[in-house]
Amino acid sequence: MTKILVIAEHEKGAPKKLTLNTLEFARQVVAHAGGSYDLAVLGSGVGGVAQALTGYGADAVYVADHPDLAHVLAGPYAKVIADLAQRAGADLVCMSASSAGKDVLPRVAVRLQAGMASDVVGVVQTAQGLAYRRPMWAGNLTGDVVVETPVQVVSVRASAFDALAATGGASPLVEVAADPQAASARVRYVGFEGVVSSRPDLAEASVVVAGGRGLKDRFNQITEPLADLLGGAIGASRAAVDDGYAPNDYQVGQTGKVVAPQLYFAIAISGAVQHLAGMKNSKVIVAINKNADEPIFKVADYGLVADAFVAVPELVGKIKALRA
Repeated sequence: MTKILVIAEHEKGAPKKLTLNTLEFARQVVAHAGGSYDLAVLGSGVGGVAQALTGYGADAVYVADHPDLAHVLAGPYAKVIADLAQRAGADLVCMSASSAGKDVLPRVAVRLQAGMASDVVGVVQTAQGLAYRRPMWAGNLTGDVVVETPVQVVSVRASAFDALAATGGASPLVEVAADPQAASARVRYVGFEGVVSSRPDLAEASVVVAGGRGLKDRFNQITEPLADLLGGAIGASRAAVDDGYAPNDYQVGQTGKVVAPQLYFAIAISGAVQHLAGMKNSKVIVAINKNADEPIFKVADYGLVADAFVAVPELVGKIKALRA
């Protein structure tokens, strides 16, 4: 029997979709190994977030509300999460493999003296027991990792799991006295310079229009009209970012963001392994490239061998005409 503690992520007073994907991972672990899961919400003034998560089947929703938790800092968060895990009797602590999860969870593992599996994309039963499937070598291989310590820590690749639907009912809210100060002395929050955009977040968008180096200085001219029309986010290959045609926060791939939208446009993107690792789990992939031999066509559901500078504006025009 497994007791899982799922660490919720939230923004602007609402849970992030990443949390619901992580809850689906927890549900799958329970389906394989039995047990149950709790949720933990950390922050300052997070009562509304906790209340919004009471309908997802958790045994309890722990609320750690403290001014020093207003911003995600690895030291204070790791201490409070480790304390919560011990209080809840958790033998598995999980969180999405977001930038916050990658920063916080290794420290949680150290505090709990726990083995850790990172960037997990599946749960499997093996002869050695429950194993966590994770990509290796830029997604060319997958390995099944068995963690043998009594307490385990797992970061979850959210794009590999569907968002858990609300189950109904209401989990009890349990307020806990958080004590992050002992871990707050060495680091303090100074500020956050985020990108302000009216577009959906790249990691959570249902439609992504991504461009490659081939678009050159017409990157925005080609990608933006299609993204605007479909209500999508804009992504880019590493090559397009490295050459300065797109900002860093657009990058999709092994060293960028991992996405799995309902619809992914790969425009003038060759399909290097590094890029495929970040988008190959997309539900429908549409590739537009003038070179028919590019590897992107091997993973695309729909491929168009054409000049993107001609094909994409024509596609935008056709969609507008159909909608009219």
